[in-house]
Amino acid sequence: MNIRNNIPSGKAGGYIALCITSVVWGTTWVASKIGIAGIPALQMAYIRQFFGGICFVLFFMLVKKLPFPTRKQFGWLFIMAMLMFVMANGLSTWSLKYIPAGLSALVGALYPLSVVLIEMVFFKSKNMTLLTFAGLMLGISGVGIVFYENAFEHQPGGFIFGITLSVIAMLSWSVGTLIIAKTKMDLNPYYATGWQMLLSAFMLMIIAESTGATIPFHDIPLKVWLVIAYLVVAGSLIAFIAFIYSMKKLPPAIASLYAYINPLVAMITAAIVLHEKLNTNILWGALVTLSGVFMVNYSLKRSQKEIIAEPEQ
Repeated sequence: MNIRNNIPSGKAGGYIALCITSVVWGTTWVASKIGIAGIPALQMAYIRQFFGGICFVLFFMLVKKLPFPTRKQFGWLFIMAMLMFVMANGLSTWSLKYIPAGLSALVGALYPLSVVLIEMVFFKSKNMTLLTFAGLMLGISGVGIVFYENAFEHQPGGFIFGITLSVIAMLSWSVGTLIIAKTKMDLNPYYATGWQMLLSAFMLMIIAESTGATIPFHDIPLKVWLVIAYLVVAGSLIAFIAFIYSMKKLPPAIASLYAYINPLVAMITAAIVLHEKLNTNILWGALVTLSGVFMVNYSLKRSQKEIIAEPEQ
């Protein structure tokens, strides 16, 4: 059945795509947490990025007949691959070894706040409004509630290290977001994403192999391969296509709601599947945090300064 012929503007399909994006990208945090129990985190990250990247690159080169990137474009792609996939995705995956999946997802959702702060400090942005400031304060307060709840729990060794990795990953995504917003590159953004994933796979492989943070491929458990398959097929392909479709069919303000939903999906799924702690205070703190992020995004869009790109996990 062709939804477009039955529903004006294809909005029904857009909402379905939004749900798919929200749920799948929320559950990828939990899937990654399960996967790194049987394989070093950076090794799993580079295997996932290789298969996801090769799918995108081959599709655009063989089906869409896009040319090979130029030397200048490759230089830009290399930098973005380092920021968005080696540091952002790679370190956030590594952080899951030490901290709960829900907490890592929530830290990742803070990147719009850090974008505003980076602009203020390094670019002397005067785009701060009362609403932006209120959103920043609300977001920080919400994170404080969540951390306060976790502070009184016995945490495994490396908890602070995991938080540090997660924060660095979030900041790296923020820097990459600003570079994308301020640099005009004549390259299909989805084709570029494929190249970034592919380049990051080789960078992560070099890091993982040189540090000995790998296991032989024949020793990788079947469960881990199934997790990687889910991350590639569902997380990198299906959800990405759904995200693009929702952006085309729905107003940007609605299509971007997934960024506020998937951390909650990650927390709830982690509580069910991994038995991570989730009580009223943690859930309330997450809602306060995401409300602050929403206010910051809304204030930026109102001032015609749409600098926030959407992360993929």
